[in-house]
Amino acid sequence: MLQIRQIDSLDHPSLAPYRTMRRAAEHVQQGIFVAEGDKVVHRLLENPELEIVSLLVPPGWMETHGAMVELKKQPIEVFIAEKKVLETLIGFPMYQGVLAVGRIPSQPSLESVLEDTPRPRLFLAADALANAANMGAVMRNCAAFGVQAMVVGETCSPPWMRRSVRSSMGAIFDLPMVETDRLVMTLGHLRQAGLHVVGAHPHADGRSLAQVDLRRDVCIVVGSEGTGLRAEVLAACDEHAAIPMQCGVDSLNVTCASSVFLYEANRQRGKG
Repeated sequence: MLQIRQIDSLDHPSLAPYRTMRRAAEHVQQGIFVAEGDKVVHRLLENPELEIVSLLVPPGWMETHGAMVELKKQPIEVFIAEKKVLETLIGFPMYQGVLAVGRIPSQPSLESVLEDTPRPRLFLAADALANAANMGAVMRNCAAFGVQAMVVGETCSPPWMRRSVRSSMGAIFDLPMVETDRLVMTLGHLRQAGLHVVGAHPHADGRSLAQVDLRRDVCIVVGSEGTGLRAEVLAACDEHAAIPMQCGVDSLNVTCASSVFLYEANRQRGKG
């Protein structure tokens, strides 16, 4: 099932996704993603449901990981290249030299996610999250704090961008992801399903995070790195909550803010 080739250049047609790593939006349109780094590729190999198209690795890598690759039981092209060849992809010498191309899986429906998640539910929704690295870091927070599904709004960076996958450290491979082109409507569906929708908003009129009951079914909504949640998204929430700040700081980076909200949800549920 494996096709293993030793290469000394990146000219092979199957290597096109690696040569165009900086054009991740095109990859998403093609239904593929690039995973980079040993840990991320390892987690991709561990996931039995994700399809791997190819691997681009340094000599010796297959000796330690070949058995894991063969367990995938898929027709995978494996390209082996010296590290100096791999480094030409990004232009500096400290690159780990482990890459993979996978197929973006079909996303679950909101209905199926609601059916498959036990209560009390903990979801997170993202609005206008444009930075791919921040998107990935938020996904990693979701995995760390037991979020059962992430809802990605229409104004967000696509979650399967290369930098998102890398920053998530592979958390994206196991986190149910619902992409919607109408976040406000989706939040309304969640409310109808019994989830309490809480907007993370730095100006919540004195309502601090610790005062919000996060023990019930809840969806926390985080927003743009610069302007926060859009007005229509704020209006679609049941309530808003702020993280208390000191020393004139008015907000946190969305990655930090999401971790604080999710930690508080876990604390209230006896998991902190």
